[in-house]
Amino acid sequence: MKSKNIILISIAVIALLLAFSSAYTVDETRQVVVTQFGKVVGEPKLDPGLYFKIPFIQHATYFPKNLLQWDGDPGQIPTLEKTYIWVDTFARWKIVDPVKFFQTVNNTVSALGRLDDIIDPAVRNFITSYRLIEAVRNTNRELDVSEAGMEDIKKKRPDTYTITTGREKITKGILKQAQPKLVKFGIELVDVKIKRINYVEQVRQSVYGRMIAERNQIAEKFRSEGMGEARKILGEKERDLKQITSEAYKTAQVIKGKADAKATKLYADAYGRDPEFYSFINTLKIYKEALDDKSTLVLSTDSQFFKYLKGYSK
Repeated sequence: MKSKNIILISIAVIALLLAFSSAYTVDETRQVVVTQFGKVVGEPKLDPGLYFKIPFIQHATYFPKNLLQWDGDPGQIPTLEKTYIWVDTFARWKIVDPVKFFQTVNNTVSALGRLDDIIDPAVRNFITSYRLIEAVRNTNRELDVSEAGMEDIKKKRPDTYTITTGREKITKGILKQAQPKLVKFGIELVDVKIKRINYVEQVRQSVYGRMIAERNQIAEKFRSEGMGEARKILGEKERDLKQITSEAYKTAQVIKGKADAKATKLYADAYGRDPEFYSFINTLKIYKEALDDKSTLVLSTDSQFFKYLKGYSK
């Protein structure tokens, strides 16, 4: 009886192990390819749920179903005008045919190597086919923040700032060129973008030098315009100052002339009323201004200077 129970328990355990080994689950983020002795059997399991396989003979290989990341190595690439730049790109891809993916690249590490071999040449091909400005900007719209002084430079070199293709179309071209080459691997390339563009060191120094020269030119222009404006303001100030001084002098002379005329009229009126008294008063003023306690005069007895003193002494 005991041996029979042991046999039943053993059979139950073996059945549970077989059931556990044959069952597998697929969640929303993964897809499964079932293989038997290294070959794919049946259809890939794309929908989430519980599935079964032959235990110990068949094997379930899982692949991600969501978007995956590819990050390219930054590389030195010449543009159409032979300007060497560093270009750093990235992409998003996914496995759309897990059977082809398993049969060709087998795993995501190998798939990333295939992406390197396909996307990097496409990036190089498009960057070398266009000018640098095309890879940097998308449209010819005016920048929201204008740089003072750059207007004249843009007018002198309008072609340098004119966009015919733009960065967005370049990345779409890279995607269009690379995608057909990945179909045989069961991979769909969802998007390709340029993460960063920068000058190489040698070109960077040349660009900095040109930027410094342009800004020195702008600064010199501003200084010249400022000096011209300063001279204009100083000239207007001198003109206004001379005009004010001239008008003030004219007004002063008019007032002085009116005062002299009034004083002359008063003197004339006073002289007309009593000429002798007027002469006497003026003579006394002359005595006061011409003589003091240190003055010495030698005059003849018939001098008219002291005529009133002579008359007073009598």
